[in-house]
Amino acid sequence: MKTILLKTLADTLAFGRLLGQAAQPGDIICLDGDLGAGKTTLTQAIALGLEVPADEYVTSPSFAILHEYQGRIPLYHMDFYRLTDAADIQDLGLDEYLFLSGLAVLEWCERAGGLVPATRLKITMTTLPDESRMLICDPGVGSWKERWQNWPWTT
Repeated sequence: MKTILLKTLADTLAFGRLLGQAAQPGDIICLDGDLGAGKTTLTQAIALGLEVPADEYVTSPSFAILHEYQGRIPLYHMDFYRLTDAADIQDLGLDEYLFLSGLAVLEWCERAGGLVPATRLKITMTTLPDESRMLICDPGVGSWKERWQNWPWTT
């Protein structure tokens, strides 16, 4: 695990862009944290790294639950805040997106329970009193763990 401090919005955008550039088909990034912690902002930056066109504005899928964007690889942005548990996710067929050839970014992923494979990158975001963000990053097992060993981000 690695703790990363993002002091400014520019730091968040740079970090997210690196994540998007490093993403490979079939990857999963789980974003957890309180409301307003910056999960959607980080996803917007990930989209930049995936080369999602600028005219495709990445928004929170809180009510739609899923937004899909085309970039270097597809971005499947899901928000499970309004869902109760893994059964809701399966009933909606959203678990299928975890095994496609794009990048699945999941907000409130703890609600997916055991549906999320251990090969994911999990980032828990906390807003600090000075409005900076502290990230606890757990690369799980598999390719994210391998990539994380040489991760370029330092704070």
